[in-house]
Amino acid sequence: MTRTIAAALLGSLCLSPSAAFSAKPIATFSIVAWDSTTGDLGVAVQSKFFAVGAVVPWARAGVGAVATQSFGNTTFGPRGLEMLAAGRSPGETMEALLSDDAGRAQRQVGIVDAAGRAASFTGEGCMAWAGGKEGVHYAAQGNILAGPEVVAAMSRAFESTGGLLGDRLLAALDAGQAAGGDSRGMQSAALLVVRDKGGYGGFNDRWCDLRVDDAPNPFVELRRLYNLWKPNALIQEGYKACEAAQWDKAFGFGREALVLDSSSGDPQYHLGCYYSKAGRGAEALVWLAEAVALDSGHGKTAAGDSDYAPLRDNPEFKKLTGTGD
Repeated sequence: MTRTIAAALLGSLCLSPSAAFSAKPIATFSIVAWDSTTGDLGVAVQSKFFAVGAVVPWARAGVGAVATQSFGNTTFGPRGLEMLAAGRSPGETMEALLSDDAGRAQRQVGIVDAAGRAASFTGEGCMAWAGGKEGVHYAAQGNILAGPEVVAAMSRAFESTGGLLGDRLLAALDAGQAAGGDSRGMQSAALLVVRDKGGYGGFNDRWCDLRVDDAPNPFVELRRLYNLWKPNALIQEGYKACEAAQWDKAFGFGREALVLDSSSGDPQYHLGCYYSKAGRGAEALVWLAEAVALDSGHGKTAAGDSDYAPLRDNPEFKKLTGTGD
């Protein structure tokens, strides 16, 4: 085991305040944010530190998000979320977390709640450059950075980027790196976005939980992973739009998914579902035909899919699904 990795592993342990100063500082830039449209909460972070995603980001759907870094106190994550859940504001939560912390001078923390209120703290003992900014529905912060322009660039990117919360958080990370990022370099990155019942099977809130623990350029790898995750997320957003009869919005989500995944047939299949649900059968069949051409299994699935029920007597649908006489 190399000396660098050994030190990083030691720094990732949950340490008491009295022991924290023997740990490796988590030189990091991060952003915590709330999406006023979806209610999603999230954290994005990058650091010259091994497996930063195991230490810095914490979030709970309907409650808030916390980033704890510099000589990070990992108790701040769960304790902070409990305080937010009990009704304390981010500012009150920050004050309570730091009030009895012997290492507060070397802590850096960002907090946002499920109402979009945000707070950021940088202890006077954090290594330069260190600082943060609170904005509308977000807080960005970093330490051992190239300069204040890193946090300023993150803020501008988050405020000016549209799309899913993950898009905006990653845009902030990319902008921070373009402005100089962590002055020591790159190693790991993470993106955590929570949504009520957003996890697999609806059993937890981990809507998007991606980590790059060690890479020459973690930004590139995190974006690659995100682009693999995103098509299914867009498809789910499309169904939500269908439930609200927002058909053009649903079609837009489907086409956006298609840009990222044109070869599996999945976006085409679900676009067909959207058009069928909208009562536009001819267009639904066009998309279903494209899906089946890429993967014949889509035809078998469509045969029993209630979204395609209005088309079951259609000869072309029977041909595509193998349900004809």
